[in-house]
Amino acid sequence: MKETLAPYCDRIETAGSIRRRKSIVNDIDLVIIEKPDAALQLTALFFSLGVVKINGPDIKRVYLPNDNITIDIYIATPATWATLLLIRTGSRENNIRLCSLARRKGWYLKASGDGLFDGAGNRIAGDTEQSIYEALGLPYQQPHERG
Repeated sequence: MKETLAPYCDRIETAGSIRRRKSIVNDIDLVIIEKPDAALQLTALFFSLGVVKINGPDIKRVYLPNDNITIDIYIATPATWATLLLIRTGSRENNIRLCSLARRKGWYLKASGDGLFDGAGNRIAGDTEQSIYEALGLPYQQPHERG
């Protein structure tokens, strides 16, 4: 699927349980940055591949009936790329742990991909996945170590 989408993307990465190297995968999660002016072409491509459900401007779910698989596509910007990749890689438990630790500090980690913010609304991390771990005082975990 990455090869099919790549001509329309500046960046594309597999997230979710595949990125965490899980043996059981229920769906495919992709985080992408669209090429300028490629949004309409990508949407048309999604509809040509299968059944599409659009969950807002930044999330598309494509069901491929012939393969019986669902692909969740999260559209990032350069500013939201790292945080969105972190959140969409998971695991759910790891995301809860990171968000809980942020809340204990009076901060919040935005699932939208905007980053890690302090209580005054200042972005303090999110340019890289590592920056979020560091700001929270945690050692960085590779995706396969995230549960």
